[in-house]
Amino acid sequence: MSNVEAEPAELRCGALVDDGRQTGAPLVDVLSAREVPLGGPRAMRVRRTLPQRARTLIGAWCFADHYGPNDVPTSGGMDVAPHPHTGLQTVSWLFSGEIEHRDSLGTRALIRPGEMNLMTGGYGISHSEVSTPATTVLHGVQLWVALPEEHRNADRGFQHHVPEPVRIDGAEIRVFLGSLAGSTAPVRTFTPLVGAEITLEPRAAIALPVDTAFEHGLLVDSGDVRLLDTVLRPAELGYVSCGADALTVVNESDGPARVMLLGGPPFEEEIVMWWNFIGRSHEDIVQARKDWEASSDRFGAVEGYPGHRLPAPALPNAIITPRRNPPRR
Repeated sequence: MSNVEAEPAELRCGALVDDGRQTGAPLVDVLSAREVPLGGPRAMRVRRTLPQRARTLIGAWCFADHYGPNDVPTSGGMDVAPHPHTGLQTVSWLFSGEIEHRDSLGTRALIRPGEMNLMTGGYGISHSEVSTPATTVLHGVQLWVALPEEHRNADRGFQHHVPEPVRIDGAEIRVFLGSLAGSTAPVRTFTPLVGAEITLEPRAAIALPVDTAFEHGLLVDSGDVRLLDTVLRPAELGYVSCGADALTVVNESDGPARVMLLGGPPFEEEIVMWWNFIGRSHEDIVQARKDWEASSDRFGAVEGYPGHRLPAPALPNAIITPRRNPPRR
């Protein structure tokens, strides 16, 4: 799953406001998605909103893929062969369908709608993701969280959590990381985070108290949704910088709407992202690729996948430079 893009998506600015910040600053920045293949050129297509040139991270969230509804009998569904990760946690969340996860810890788990699977690949882990034979429609998100320097070589790990829904003002909220709307997820992360699915009834409006130290992103799955003063369309991600003590979210549609809320304090470290690796330097990436190609014990082995693992792509003919967010307004 490569996150290196030749043509990053464009940044669309939202409404102009005067809320105590720099005059003329947009209240919400809108990031558009780009379509990329998942696992190879003939694989299922996904919509990617993070990372891109306009924004690398939202808190420690550094990667967001959004896919479906995907007709599995027609497309073949998801079949991502064993592949490696370093320096991150993966967060898998489904709206429909079912995916079998296998990893080099020996974990074999099913990813189902409303159930979160979180995998820690600090120093190194490998895993595969395959939609199950019973799945006819596949629809969900795949997210990554960058690990801070002091934890980026953390041990492999796997956590599963099924959040209880919270209902307020025509909305149903499932908090799978951090705290929101009176619900707290008992899941270990290495930086403060919030992650939640929010479904809104037609024309419903909610005001969510949030941590003023967090920046937030709202990814729209379905419906036209107004975040503060800006309308977001499906597959768009609205970004709100630190300082907001509440987020108003309004479903502008006559049908239900669904969004994913992601947030955390700004991640101030520079990171290097290439393919499935997160490091701090070009040399980190070169070494991780070398270890994967050599079948090093660093990543372990995935048992039970009926096929070969993914080979690493060739490195670019240039130094892979660190990236970070643009300066805060």
